[in-house]
Amino acid sequence: MSLKREKPVDTSTLKKIAADMSNIIESLDTRELHFEGEEVDSDVLNEPKTPAGIPFSTIYNTQGFKEPHIQTFLTGCPIRVRVLEVERFTSTTKVPSPNVYTIELTHGEFTWQVKRKFKHFQEFHRELLRYKAFIRIPIPIRSHTVRRQSIKRGETRQMPSLPRTSENMVREEHFSSRRKQLEDYLTKILKMPMYRNYHGTMEFIGVSQLSFIHDLGPKGIEGMIMKRSGGHRIPGLNCCGQGSVCYRWSKRWLVVKDSFLLYMKPDSGAIAFVLLVDKEFKIKIGKKETETKYGLQIDNLSRSLILKCNSYRHARWWGQGIEEFIQKNGQNFLKDHRFGSYAAVREKTLAKWLSPEIFMKRPVVEGNRWRLDCILKRKAQQGVKIFVMLYKEVELALGINSEYSKRTLMRLHPNIKVMRHPDHVSSSVYLWAHHEKLVIIDQSVAFIGGIDLAYGRWDDDEHRLTDVGSVKRISGTKSTMNLAAAAESTEALALKPYTDSPGDRKSLDDALDSSRLKGIGKARKFARFSIYRQLHKHGIHHSDSVSSIDSESSYCNPSRSQQNLIQSLKPHLKMFHHHTESRQGLAESEKDKGSIRSLKTGVGELFGETRFWHGKDYCNFVFKDWVQLDKPFADFIDRHTTPRMPWHDIASVVHGKAARDIARHFIQRWNFAKIMKPKYRSLSYPFLLPKSQQTANELKYQVPESVLATVQIPMLFLPYPQELDLLSNFLSKEYKVPSSCFSLFVRQVLRSAADWSAGIKYHEESIHAAYVNVIENSKHFIYIENQFFISCADDRVVSNKIGDAIAQRILKAHRENKRFRVYVVIPLLPGFEGDILTGGGNALQAIMHFNYRTMCRGDRSILGQLKTEIGGDKWINYISFCGLRTYAELEGKLVTELIYVHSKLLIADDNTVIIGSANINDRSLLGKRDSEMAILVQDTETVPSMMDGEDYRAGKFAQSLRLRCFRVVLGCSTNQNVDLLDPVCDRFFKEMWVSTAARNATIFDKVFRCLPSDEVNNLVQLRDFINRPILANEDPVKAAEELKKIHGFLVQFPFRFLEEENLLPSVGTKESMVPMEVWT
Repeated sequence: MSLKREKPVDTSTLKKIAADMSNIIESLDTRELHFEGEEVDSDVLNEPKTPAGIPFSTIYNTQGFKEPHIQTFLTGCPIRVRVLEVERFTSTTKVPSPNVYTIELTHGEFTWQVKRKFKHFQEFHRELLRYKAFIRIPIPIRSHTVRRQSIKRGETRQMPSLPRTSENMVREEHFSSRRKQLEDYLTKILKMPMYRNYHGTMEFIGVSQLSFIHDLGPKGIEGMIMKRSGGHRIPGLNCCGQGSVCYRWSKRWLVVKDSFLLYMKPDSGAIAFVLLVDKEFKIKIGKKETETKYGLQIDNLSRSLILKCNSYRHARWWGQGIEEFIQKNGQNFLKDHRFGSYAAVREKTLAKWLSPEIFMKRPVVEGNRWRLDCILKRKAQQGVKIFVMLYKEVELALGINSEYSKRTLMRLHPNIKVMRHPDHVSSSVYLWAHHEKLVIIDQSVAFIGGIDLAYGRWDDDEHRLTDVGSVKRISGTKSTMNLAAAAESTEALALKPYTDSPGDRKSLDDALDSSRLKGIGKARKFARFSIYRQLHKHGIHHSDSVSSIDSESSYCNPSRSQQNLIQSLKPHLKMFHHHTESRQGLAESEKDKGSIRSLKTGVGELFGETRFWHGKDYCNFVFKDWVQLDKPFADFIDRHTTPRMPWHDIASVVHGKAARDIARHFIQRWNFAKIMKPKYRSLSYPFLLPKSQQTANELKYQVPESVLATVQIPMLFLPYPQELDLLSNFLSKEYKVPSSCFSLFVRQVLRSAADWSAGIKYHEESIHAAYVNVIENSKHFIYIENQFFISCADDRVVSNKIGDAIAQRILKAHRENKRFRVYVVIPLLPGFEGDILTGGGNALQAIMHFNYRTMCRGDRSILGQLKTEIGGDKWINYISFCGLRTYAELEGKLVTELIYVHSKLLIADDNTVIIGSANINDRSLLGKRDSEMAILVQDTETVPSMMDGEDYRAGKFAQSLRLRCFRVVLGCSTNQNVDLLDPVCDRFFKEMWVSTAARNATIFDKVFRCLPSDEVNNLVQLRDFINRPILANEDPVKAAEELKKIHGFLVQFPFRFLEEENLLPSVGTKESMVPMEVWT
């Protein structure tokens, strides 16, 4: 295909045009202009009831300021002009324009002010005359022709004249008439599309493409200004060029909003920098402060931005205007908040708790539809901008292969942008990691907690050990295909008929009955179920194809026959779903808009037991770490001989202002990484802008049947894996959550952040401060679930004060002779690869050393501090350390494995909750190391309860979450008659909690001879211990009888395991060469 070239313009013709244009300009009057082709825009004569808004996505598609047809103003909405006041700065007649006019403009919901002198009006008028003349000249260029043709033709209209009287001759008694003249002049100009959309007009009234976006909040001052390069606070080698010696000045358009300011490049319209308002936000004016004549310096935690103005008065106007606007609309961001957090305390909030190829919904009966990369690709194709930040690991130390994840996601669609951070060499950051787990949708919904979108994380309350599976596909050939391989396939698989028989129907009924039974750790068996014959019966058996899975028409508008089919298949499809889904409140709507697509599995006819964990998702961290992550569906552990390690986790989802606060942290990190890494400075990686807190309560995703959801902030806490189900529904805009059991509470977002992670001047450790504060002020009990337990500061190796706060709170209760309980649930072993039969790997042992040092070994440990004052074993009346363990039958053999506790949860007094990504160790809590996020929740709505045998008003939210956690670990989820209401009384703490943990631990030791064990104090005893016969192997029948006595997953933590050994890495090993801070 060839493009036609425009004919070259003759030189003589251009000279004639230039001469004509010169004559026209010279003859133009600077006071009045006759318009011979312009008509007033009829759309703005009358203000409509609902003017069309500008979408937030406009920020990703800004254009050069001189480009035609850019959308700046609200469609069908007039601009009202008022000249509020006239300021006279001098009485001398020598100054040509001594008066400054304050002009207020209103456009829809937006109101702003600009200050202009009369000379500015004259310059603006002359510019419009030149523009008018230029448009009238028929230059034979396509772009100019298009611009001319776009101008409306109409009656001749006359522009009102500018006042003839010189400004310095105007007396104060004539100011009102002068204001009226300028109002009329500007109003008439703004009613004419040709001039209203001219870039000179926009600059005169101080507007841009970002001025009238509703979600960006109220309009602040805007204008062209000179800015100086540098000033960023960037650590490491990237700081080169950011100093005050080598710099350059550039012309930029400055935009001020309620919680940030930015500047844009006028030629391209690209957003070139975003500066967030924070507690260090300050404005300095003058050469002494800024080292720049007529300078203006704006400081925050991330940068010192220096601007240059035309005069000192101009700099003062900018400084005062910015400061007044931020003080009025963004005052919360300027304050010091509780615990030193960057986020304010949010009140009256509603709450209810509830790797690219990972499947978000299990079991997989819809092909690839609910695979994470497929969900993201589907939304990107619909125009959604997706921004992903991955931790860039040190490859020799951590084998998560984030580069593969980035490549995989970037290949899916141009709307998906992926950054990895940090760059280890340039930033000099080798030891610390980004540890947040965040998913934010439209800055209105945010998922936060301890759950990574990675292999091995999906689990539920049953914590299954085995997942052998027997899913098969019936086809014309005799070959079989497991579900993982079928999920990888991208082509439709034909379904073949299957002959029904009475025996099959009987086995199906038996399977339905057996599917209702619950057995801890036991695999469910499913009878054969032919989807094909149901499709054939309803005449739609040809609809099974992968390509039709994403068909929105078939999903949103199911035919009546399809709806009937779903109703008939519902009892049978339940075989493929965990029976607790409906019990836990995430049931589909009664109308069930899922229709036929729930049958489009892409794997043909399914029968037998489905798999929950495919390929790399079936894992056991202690047994073997991941390998070959670029082959996600290939097993790396023999699932027929090795049980998986179950995952115990918790997360939350927040709405409204809470989501805005979390999004602000992500935006700060994204923009910082974009500045620091040259490869991300291109326009394809845009700067992100925070939405205004003033629009945070306008929820686009509302909880059904919740009246308060439109005016307040719903928040949900989810027991895993419901978070992944809800997340996948959100990403696909299928958000359905019941509105039962909401409660009001006060909430605050917390974080750990520093210069290397977020580019801020001072590090923040508000999570650490909140933990210590909540523990110190607790009155009755503390419940902790955490992946690590490394604390008890000695100011040399460990610095966080969580353990010390716990010990001191218990000692305070002892001195006051009051009951106080502390429940701590942590993993029995750290999640590092190592052979526990030989004492574990060096990394595993190092973490064990610091965990034991915190709990029970040494004078600085919690038990060491308690024994010093309390004496003996009286500490058992105050604190309990436990882990989780389960068992199952694998290929006819009894097996056991610990349940890996990955939660980061604290509940105090049934009224305060902290949940997030932060572990109890220095890495997560000190702020200067790993970056983390968490939320603190304090109930304001209470319910009747009991505490230490007395009536108590418990927080509705915190108590319900605590009861749920207790029921899971104690194995009484289905037995609501078990009384867990009072966590302080002796009957619960001693007779139920401690007794259950001790009994379960004893049975596991008797049947399996589990490690870690109190019977093993050194490596010699370990070798003897593992050579003893195991009851599970010697007498499986007797072992099975013993295992029936186990309730739940709770087991006592073995304090004496390898207590006679030095668990720190041996000299000469690679782990011994790593700084001690890595392990703490």
